[in-house]
Amino acid sequence: MTDHHEVAVVGRPGRDLPVDDGLAALLAAYHLRTEAEKGAPVAEAEGLPDRYRAEVTDPRTAFADDMVFVARIGDASVGCLVVTPLPRGRAEIKRLWTDPDVRGRGIGSALLDAALARTADSGVATVRLSVWEWRTGAITLYERFGFAVTKSWDERDQLVCMERSV
Repeated sequence: MTDHHEVAVVGRPGRDLPVDDGLAALLAAYHLRTEAEKGAPVAEAEGLPDRYRAEVTDPRTAFADDMVFVARIGDASVGCLVVTPLPRGRAEIKRLWTDPDVRGRGIGSALLDAALARTADSGVATVRLSVWEWRTGAITLYERFGFAVTKSWDERDQLVCMERSV
């Protein structure tokens, strides 16, 4: 397991993202893997559905009103997570992704730690997320962080909705 001191997590508003800090590549990998797991594989980011391709092409615009966290080990971007503000003191975690080459080293935990601390500091009371049921490792991670399965707000088949208080 990686010592969290080895992982640097930087969170910033999407509109303030650097032009190329490796986030676009992480988002492309996330979406390409997700499409393949859903049974609709795409060879490259240009073939992604429009809304996902827009995130990869221009994360600054796609996440302008969100908080974006990027985990780095040395000069390499190795993980990402997006927090979207919602009405009534809530927020939603999206796009948690860790480069498969460094999984199991605490990067997802470091991203969640940073995101939950930032949401707490901003007055958010409840954080929610959705995850595909086949991503059992992610579900286990979320449960370790106190997320519990809740009634779905998204009717897509095989999607698990979870939330927790901050």
